[in-house]
Formats: sequence, C-alpha cells, structure tokens
Amino acid sequence: MKPSRKTPFVRIAKRDSIAMWHGWLIRLAGLVLALIVSAVVIYAIVHLNPLKVYEAMFEGNFGTKRRTWVSLRDIAMLLCIGIGLAPAFKMRFWNIGAEGQILIGGIATAAVMIYWGRALPTWALLSVSFVVSLMAGAIWGAVPAIFKARYGTNETLFTLMMNYVAIQLTSYFVAKWENPFGSNTVGIINQMTQAGWFPAVLGQKYMLNILLVAALTIIMYIYLRYSKQGYEIAVVGESDKTARYIGINVKRVVIRTMMISGAICGLAGYIAVAGASHTISTSTAGGSGFTAIIVAWLAKFNTFVMVLVAALLVFLEKGAIQIASQYNLNDYASQMITGIILFFILGSEFFTRYRLIFRRGKDVD
Repeated sequence: MKPSRKTPFVRIAKRDSIAMWHGWLIRLAGLVLALIVSAVVIYAIVHLNPLKVYEAMFEGNFGTKRRTWVSLRDIAMLLCIGIGLAPAFKMRFWNIGAEGQILIGGIATAAVMIYWGRALPTWALLSVSFVVSLMAGAIWGAVPAIFKARYGTNETLFTLMMNYVAIQLTSYFVAKWENPFGSNTVGIINQMTQAGWFPAVLGQKYMLNILLVAALTIIMYIYLRYSKQGYEIAVVGESDKTARYIGINVKRVVIRTMMISGAICGLAGYIAVAGASHTISTSTAGGSGFTAIIVAWLAKFNTFVMVLVAALLVFLEKGAIQIASQYNLNDYASQMITGIILFFILGSEFFTRYRLIFRRGKDVD
C-alpha cells in the first residue's frame, strides 16, 4: 500500500520580487482592514460611533493651528531619528542606542546654551550647538562600532547598554545645572533672552525644525542610493565576506557608518533642546529612539517613505490621547486601537515578502 502524500492546504513561499504598486496595494489593504477591525472593536467595547472616534483622532492632530504645528514638529523629530538609524540598519548593524545618542546631543546643546549663552549671539550659539551635537553623537556611535569591528562584540547589547550610561550622564548634568536650586530640573534654558533657541521662520517657531529635517531627508536619500559610501553600506549589509572579497574595508565602513548614524541622532537631540523643549532631562528622547526603529524598518531605509511612516505613528499617538480625553476612555482602550492598526500595518509587510499558495485539486494517495 502506497503511503499517502498529502499537500498542505496552504503553503508560504518567499517572493522573488514584487512590483512597487503591488506592495503599496497590500499595505493599503492592510490599513483599510485595520480601520474596519478597529471600528468593530470600538463599537463592541465602548459603543461609540467609529467614524466619530476617527474624527476625534484627526482633531487631536490637526484640530487647531497649534496642534498642526506640534504634530509636524513631532513628525520631524521622529523622522530625523529614523534617518539616523537608516544607514546603520541597512548595514545590518543593529543600532538600538538612538535614545542615548539623542541625549548626548541634547547635553552638548544644553551645555553650549548655558555656558556661552551670554557670550555669543544666537546665530553663533546655534552654529556651535549644531557642530558639538553632531560630534557628541558621532563619538557615542563610534564606541560600539569600534568594539564590533575590532573585537566582534554584540552591537545590540552594546548600544542598548550605552543608553543607560547616557541616561545617568543626563541625570548628572540635570543635577549640576538644576534651576531653581533643589527642583531637580534644568528648567527653561535662557528663558528671558532665548539665546540659542531656534528663531521663528515665516512666523512659525517650528518651521526651522521641519526645514532642517527635510534637507536631511533629501541628503540621506542621495547618500544611501547614489554615493560610493552608500553602495559600500549596502554590500556590507548583504554580506561582509563579499565586501571583503571585492576590496571593501569592512571595519572602516562599520565605524564610519555608525559615526554618521550617531551624529544624526545627536542632531535630533540638538533639535529637541534648541528647537522644541529648550531644556534637557532624562525624558528628552521620550522613547522616540525605539519608535524610530519601526519607522526605518517599515520604510526599508527609504527616507521619503519614512515621512509617511513617521506621520502615521505620530497621528496614532496623538489620536489615542485625544480620544482618551474626549470620550473619557482609559489609556488601555485608546492604545488598543493604536495596537490593532500597527498590527495590521506590520502584518502587511509579511505579505510584501511572502505569498500564500493554496492547494489545488485533491490529494493523491
């Protein structure tokens, strides 16, 4: 008697390639399905009109002129960090240390504002802060890269542990610069003179934040796609053995790329301190370094696509806050909606890489 050969009802196969329009159609379908499922959950749990809830989410982001600019500011901040992570992740160097790199850049910016706030004009303070935040972030990014390149250490753990070092350094400087004394906060730096603050551009105080990140978005896209160093990053990310075979100095590429990654994250700290909060604390990064991992990964390191992903994540975060306050819901209900939407969006990425093959006909015994 022959053994039964049964074909599985459904098999998963990796796609060789996928057209761009097909990929975006899958993502759009995932988003639509997420909204439908969220609507069912909203009505089943809290008996609210889902359309009213989605309208409240929109109001939370763009309901007033101030909310709109704050949303754009936060999108720019998250996008900046995602851009910083992109080259390291494309090289398959898992930089989980963006939080620490942001804090180090913020500390450097705050130091310039505090110590030189009365000695230099604002344009000079901004220029010096820009440079030192880049340098501080680059140095902070170079440390794990050097250990990885020379001694093969685990970059995920190394960069993660450096976050805690940066948090403790921030705590030290907050205690050193606390104002007023005993408050355990730095307070608003140069509140009276606004020395070192981003100036308003076209009447908007967050316009410079957006312009800086927009320029960075274009520069990084060109760097990764068209430059020789971008090509080296891609090759090292695919296979370091292949990179060595064709003559690429892998150690140099690793260190250089992580310095760039750390420098841009340090620049995010500069934008956060000089362009937004005008203070420094252990919550300056606010978890954005981890959220930006989703931004970089979902966009597949394309900085223009990162704009859309960053905007979506900020929209969901602020929308959840709005519906929680407007409908007197607890945080769990509002965050559940965010979680459902993110689940479907992340899940749609699976179907851009893999396809389902269903069994046709009957099994043959």
